[in-house]
Amino acid sequence: MSDQVTAWIAEYWATGLFVVAVIALCGFMIGAASLLGGKSHGRSKSLPFESGIVGTGSARQRFSVKFYLVAMLFVIFDIEAVYLFGWAVSVREVGWTGFAAAAVFILILLAGLVYDARVGALDWAPRKRGREDAPRARELSAVPGAERHAR
Repeated sequence: MSDQVTAWIAEYWATGLFVVAVIALCGFMIGAASLLGGKSHGRSKSLPFESGIVGTGSARQRFSVKFYLVAMLFVIFDIEAVYLFGWAVSVREVGWTGFAAAAVFILILLAGLVYDARVGALDWAPRKRGREDAPRARELSAVPGAERHAR
């Protein structure tokens, strides 16, 4: 039994030392902060601090759907990079079959990107009224009396 315990200690002593060192370092930082930290209290001390800017407005502010759409697109293409990195590491082992699979993967994501661009998911600025209303204005100008009914 003692040989097993000795072998276990010889194998895991570094992990145990690391855990003890982390706990000691955390305790030291918390203790030093409580001893050396400021003790004053006031209105400005109780405000949340974010990059030196005093917060204004509500935290429940609504954002445009475009922000969430761009975030989802970022996540999709970020995950693409993770998969392609894994493929790049093992490119010699997977051969032409892996290359074809990666090419299909890239083409599917490229088709999704083209679709997003066509439906306007990547357009941040609002569309100008002059261009999108021009075909409708031409249609209405061809019909006599349509101007009165279009309004």
